[in-house]
Amino acid sequence: MYPFAFAKPATESAALAAGAAGGRYIAGGTTLVDLMRETVERPSRVVDINGLPYRDIDVSPDGLRVGSLVRMSELAAHPAVRAQYPVLAQSLELGASAQLRNMASIGGNLMQRPRCPYFRDVHSACNRRSPGAGCDAVDGDNRMQAVLGGSAHCVATHPSDLAVALVALDAVVHLRGLEGSRAVPVAEFFLRPGTTPHREQDLRPGELITSVHVPAGPHTRRSGYLKVRDRQSYEFALASAAVALDIRGGVIRGARVAVGGVATVPWRLPRVEQALVGGRPGRATWTEAASRAAEGARALSGNAFKIRLLERTVRRQLTTIGGLS
Repeated sequence: MYPFAFAKPATESAALAAGAAGGRYIAGGTTLVDLMRETVERPSRVVDINGLPYRDIDVSPDGLRVGSLVRMSELAAHPAVRAQYPVLAQSLELGASAQLRNMASIGGNLMQRPRCPYFRDVHSACNRRSPGAGCDAVDGDNRMQAVLGGSAHCVATHPSDLAVALVALDAVVHLRGLEGSRAVPVAEFFLRPGTTPHREQDLRPGELITSVHVPAGPHTRRSGYLKVRDRQSYEFALASAAVALDIRGGVIRGARVAVGGVATVPWRLPRVEQALVGGRPGRATWTEAASRAAEGARALSGNAFKIRLLERTVRRQLTTIGGLS
C-alpha cells in the first residue's frame, strides 16, 4: 500500500472541499481499501465521510429515501423496505457476505469498481485502470464478462446487485458538490465503457452521493430479485434479474425489469417490459417476454452461455413474481 494522507472532516463543506482538492471519499471501505492494498488504487489523500449526516431511511407516500451512509444490512432489515420494496431487500441480502453488508454503505455500493480479474491485476492490460493500455479480457478468460454494453475497450460486468434493483425501480441518486446539488436517474448515473471505460459514473470532481430516492408505485410491493451464480454465497452474478409488476384485474398494467451479471452497467430491458404490459399473467406471457431479454447481446469466446442463461433467469423471475394464473 502506498502512503496517503487521511482526513476526517466534521462538516459537509469541509468534506466537499477535501474531495474537490483530489481526496478520495471512504465510508465502509470494503472496496477502496482492498484496491489500495492491491495497488490498483493509489490515492494521495483519503477522506473519511462517516461523520456526515446521511444516515436516514425515510419511507413516505412519495417513496423511499435512503441516506448514502446507511449500511447495506440496515436497509435490508428495515421492516417497511422488506414489505414495500422487497426487491431492494433481496438484492442487498444476496450481495457480499454478512460481515461486508454490516460495513458497506449504500453510496459505496453504487461506487464499487469492477471485479474483473484483469482490472485487479496491475500486471494485466486494463483500460479502466490505465486508459489506453488495452483490455486483456476481450481475448482472455472472459467467462464472467459482459455480453451487453461492452466495447473493444472494456467488457467488465457491473458488480452491484443493489444497482440493478434501483434501475428497475427508476431510482434517482442525489449528488452534492461545491457548485451545488443535482439529481441523476440511477440508470444514467452508470456510464457504458465506450472509448472511455475509466469513467464509470456521472460524477463531477469532488461530488458526493448524499441519498437515493425510489419513487412509490403499485409495482414496488410485487417485486423481487433473482441471482444466479456459481455458488450459493459470496459470489458475483452470472446473471440476475430484478422484476417489479403491477397486476390488477388479471392484466399486467406496468412492468419494470432490469438485469445484472451480463452487462457493463445495470441493464434495463424495455423490450421485455413492452411485451408484458397489457398481457395476462401466465407461462406464455413470461416466455414470450423473456425471449427478448438478450436482444443485442454479443458473446465473447468463453461466455456464450450467458445469453441463454439471461433469458431463463428473466423467465424464472417473471414466473416467481407474476405467477402462472
